[in-house]
Parts: sequence; C-alpha cells; structure tokens
Amino acid sequence: MENLYLGIDIGSTTLKIVLLNEAGEILNSLYQRTKPADSGRVRCSGSCNRCGACNFGQLRQTVDRFLKDSGIDSLSSISCTGVTGSQIVEDTHDFIPYDFKISEVAAHVAGARRFYPECEAILDVGGQDSKAMVFNRETNMWNCKMSGICAAGTGAFLDSVAIKLNVPIEEMPSRADYNSNLEFSSVCAVLSATSINKFKNRFPLGEIIGGACKAQARTIMAGVGEIFQGYHGPIVFQGGVAYNAAVAHYLEEITGNKIVIPEQHGIIGALGAALLSQQYRRLKHKHKLYRPEPLADRALESARRRVLSTGREFRGRSPAPLIWRNLFFPAEILNAMGARILTLETYAALFARNTPKLKKAFDCAACKGYTGESCSFLRVLEGVELPAAAFGLSTSQPCQQGERVFRDLVRNYGIADKFFSLQTPSNEDGNAIENLAADLERAVRVIESRTSLRMDLGKLAAACDYSNQARDWSLKCNDLRADNPPLLRGAQAIYFASIFSQMWGRPELVEIQKKLCSELEEYRDTHKMDPLDATHRLIWLHLPPFYNTELLDYLEITCNAPIVFEEVNYIGWEPLDSSDPYRSLARKLLNSGFMDPELRVKAIIEQAARFKLNGCVLYNHGFGRCSMSDSSFIKHLREELGKSHLPLLVLDGDCMDQTIDPCSTYTKVSAYVEALNQQKFGNVFGIPCGK
Repeated sequence: MENLYLGIDIGSTTLKIVLLNEAGEILNSLYQRTKPADSGRVRCSGSCNRCGACNFGQLRQTVDRFLKDSGIDSLSSISCTGVTGSQIVEDTHDFIPYDFKISEVAAHVAGARRFYPECEAILDVGGQDSKAMVFNRETNMWNCKMSGICAAGTGAFLDSVAIKLNVPIEEMPSRADYNSNLEFSSVCAVLSATSINKFKNRFPLGEIIGGACKAQARTIMAGVGEIFQGYHGPIVFQGGVAYNAAVAHYLEEITGNKIVIPEQHGIIGALGAALLSQQYRRLKHKHKLYRPEPLADRALESARRRVLSTGREFRGRSPAPLIWRNLFFPAEILNAMGARILTLETYAALFARNTPKLKKAFDCAACKGYTGESCSFLRVLEGVELPAAAFGLSTSQPCQQGERVFRDLVRNYGIADKFFSLQTPSNEDGNAIENLAADLERAVRVIESRTSLRMDLGKLAAACDYSNQARDWSLKCNDLRADNPPLLRGAQAIYFASIFSQMWGRPELVEIQKKLCSELEEYRDTHKMDPLDATHRLIWLHLPPFYNTELLDYLEITCNAPIVFEEVNYIGWEPLDSSDPYRSLARKLLNSGFMDPELRVKAIIEQAARFKLNGCVLYNHGFGRCSMSDSSFIKHLREELGKSHLPLLVLDGDCMDQTIDPCSTYTKVSAYVEALNQQKFGNVFGIPCGK
C-alpha cells in the first residue's frame, strides 16, 4: 500500500489541507473559509465524524469528507500527519490525531521551497498575522519577523474594508485603481477601516480600494519589512492575502524587489506540513529518536531562603526606617545603615500572579492617567497602596520614566523633601566614577539629615566584604553552569535575579549563593550528564513574564531548548575595595550590566562564548518602550551577535500585563527552535541524525 502524507493548516480564517503520495505529488487539496459552529458549546458525544455540533467536530467532519473525496477510508490510512496554524491548540489532537505539530514558519518555508528551491525570502500574510522569512547564509538558518498584536497588516483589515464597501473580497484586486492617491491610516486596522466611511460618498470605489490595498502593503512592511533590509532578490508572497494582486503590486513598489506568487500560494502552509510529514516519517524510521530529557523544577533550599528573606524584608515589623529603593541604588549602603529596604520594582512584581489585585492596580493607575503606554511595573506602583516610607532613593539611569514616577510617588506620599535621585551616567568615562562616588556620599548625608539612620564606615566596609563573598559564590555558580550540561532550569534561576537583590552587603546573600553552589555541584555529581553539546544552549536577556512560567516552560520543556544562563545573574564587577567603598560602589554600579548599552552588549558577546551558546532570547518588555530593550539596543545587539553568527530571538511582551502579549509569541519560539534544530541536527524536528 502506498504511503500517504497529510498536511493540515488551521488558520484564524481558513482551513487548508494537502494530501501527498510517496513521490511528493499533490493528490488533493482544500482551501476553505472557516466559521464558528451555530450550536456553540455542546456536550461532547465523542463521535465527531457523526456529530459535528462544535467547531472541532465540524473540522473533523471536513477532514473526513476530504479524505473520502480522495478515496481514503479514514485518517488511520495516512502514514504521517503534520499540523500547523494559529488555531492548533492542546485539544486538537483529541479530534484530529496527528504525528507532530510544526510552526507556520517552518511549514511555509518547506512549502515555498517545493516550488522555488533556491528562494531566500518569503512573505506570508494570513488572516491573523504577517510573517517574513529570510535565509541567513552566515548562520545557515532562516530568520523570521512576525507582526505584533495589531491586525492592520493582515487579511482581517481587507476583510473589514470589503464589508464596509459591500464588495466581495475576491473582487477587490480587479476593481482597484492602481493610480489612487488616497491615503489611509497605516497604524491601526480599526481606524483604517473606519476612515473608509469618510471616503465612501466622495471618491470612486476603485480609488478607495486602491488606497486601501496600498495602506495594507505599507502596514505589512511596517510590521515585518525590517527583516528584508539589505536583501535584493525575489520575495515569494504567499498566504490568503496573496490572492490580492493589488497588494502584491504595492509590495513590489515599496520593496523594490520582485514579488513572486506561487500557483498554490493559498495552501502553502498545509503543503509544507505534508512535505515535512514525509521527512518526519523517514527520519524516525532511519534514526533512533533520542533527546536529553528536559530538566524538571526541583525544590531548592537556596530558592526557599531567598523567598523567605525577601518576605521578611517586605512584611517585617522592624522599627528601623523603611527606605524605598529602585533596583539600581547600591543596597550595601542601606544595609550598612541598618535600614529596612523596599525595592519598588520587586514589590510590584509580587502582585504579578495575583490577577484580581493586578487588574485593580492597573485600573487605579489608569484613573491617574497611567495607561498601557506606561511601564507595567510603574503602573502597579501607582495603583497599589505602598508601605509608608521614611525616605526614597532612585537613579536617573537606566530608566528615566521610573525616576519620574518615583518622584510622583514621593510627592503623593508626602515625602518629597525626603527623596534623593542619584544622577547615574550612562557610561563610565572621564570623571564618571569620581562624580558618582561623591553623589553616593551626598546621598548618605541627605539620608542622615532627614532620618534617624546613621552611617558607620566600619559597617560599610563589612558590607563590601559580604558583597565580595557573595560575588565569589555567584561566580562559582556561573562557572558550574558554563562548564556543564544544564544543571538548573532557567525558569527557576531567572527569579534569583542576583544583580537586583537588595541583600547585597548582608551575610544572608552569601549563604544563599553558597547553598546554590553546593546544590549545583550535588546535581552534577549525582546525575548522569549528557554531552555539553547534546542540547541547545540559550541565554535569556532582560526579565521574564512574572505572571507565570508558561513561556519559559514552553521554550525549555516543550521545545527542549534549555536556558543555561540569564542576564540578570551576570556578575561583571570587580571586587569592592572596603577601604574605598564609595568609589568601589560607583564602579560596581556602572559595571552592573544595564547602565551602559555598549558594555552590556560586550558582556553578552563574552557570555555567549563562555557558555558555548547557540542562541539568545531577549524578552522585550513594553514592546521597546523600556529603555533596557529599546530598538537602538536591539539593533546594536543584533549587529554584534551577527558577527559571531549567533541568532537573536526578540519576544515582544510585557513582564506584568499578560493582556497585551501578542498571540504570535509561541509561534516565534517554535520557529526559532526549529531553525536551531535545522542548523544543529539538519532537520526542524531536532532528531539527532547519525546518533
């Protein structure tokens, strides 16, 4: 019996199915608009092929009809089935059994190369998102750029325009006036479609359609066009929007590159999934499918101690004055003075997993004028009741917005005269160390003059010594992780965030880091270790989503791509000189890794070599509004990583507010790891061929 391969692409607006034979010939295909089931939620009967009352049931019926029309009795007759698409969820497998799931990126690359084996640039525009893919010859892998959370550059925009103009979507290309000079908003799909109303009775229909198609092309390129910078050659245009020749015309005009549309462009994703099904079956039969098991979370005494110490600090009843501090003001000074410390950003993060309190905080902040354009950490601080403080401390860099919000908070809480902003330069040059050291001494004098706290230089020297000890243990931990296969889940380690700890200068941090070191050594000595290069080795840059670990779990466990180091645990400062504490602390502050972008990029490149990394992931908190992950930093980092042939994955999102995370995040992660798999193992599945 001939082997048959099925590819199914379930998108936001269309269902695509392709059936291949062993020779790779397309035996049958389907491109069909989807719509919700009329009956809504129903109790599952377990017989989808007969029931079809829910969306999944209707989907299964469609697949079964497709197979029957192809002369096939059932899904069990298919040798291998691969699925892709934004609407593939956990329950899909219960209704349509499949062998593997692949990202739309890998599927569209495989499908495009069926028709154009030498293609190096692909643009896929569907109903929900846009994806641009360019082959990087230096890294020998496909780079991908996906649109964010707006529908402006997707098929949803043209659908809404067609409805407002009462024109069938299929007729738009033929009725478009390609010489139209009408301009529509290219910022928002809703605003663009709404603006159609003011043109409907004033301009010919063709001009309106032409202007809308031009706006669509512009918005597509605004969202993903960056990846085509420097590329000169044909771009394979596929997906549902490729049916619109007018959009293709304007894309060619904007990019200056030839736009090529495959004959089967609407089903390319399903075709790619079918082709990969064929490859998957052959690989599984030829090679032993072995992958190192992903690490599981484990109970760490060091983590328990860290949580307890932070909790005591935030909820303690010590009579010592409470000082508000941002993440960067040296904790050694406050610990030497015997203050209770409330690190405001850390305090805000504690609300992340309490959804009701978090939503209430955002609502309260919004009533004050702090909308989603503001950092979510700062919105939480403006939306909750903070413990009363005796003094407030901040730094002008690296977050100017944070420094301004802190000023607002001290005004609101009546301690505007008990606030000190440390003027931190963005880099270490000229007299930066001397000026910063003098400012630190001045901060101490101001604290002394406004509170009952006093500085004892002997205690400050002791705090410096404790920091040095904690530094040494931290470096040992990092060395262990650099020289061994994964010893610790990145999803656990990232919450240590040692460089931001308010325990620097205290013996508790020394013991915590010492305990972590012993736990890493114990795991290394008691567990069978795979070779260092048996897995991917990733670094996580910036902060994680604090509301849950699902994204990190997906990366490390589902995709089997371990995070072996985190930027927030990087120690890049030299030992403190306890005889010259203020200069030493000034130098430590400027070398912490986040103040100076040039120094930060250099440190990342060094860590990449030290940890033998093959990938970097940057979580772009605030979609680039955060100064620690803005566009200029990302551009600089990407350029420098490119010299080392190290691919960068940028994940737009928010550390606190999960409601504004783009739906494309998991697709980006899947596509990135599949590209790493192709580079490392020669296939997107991560099957270690020849082993």
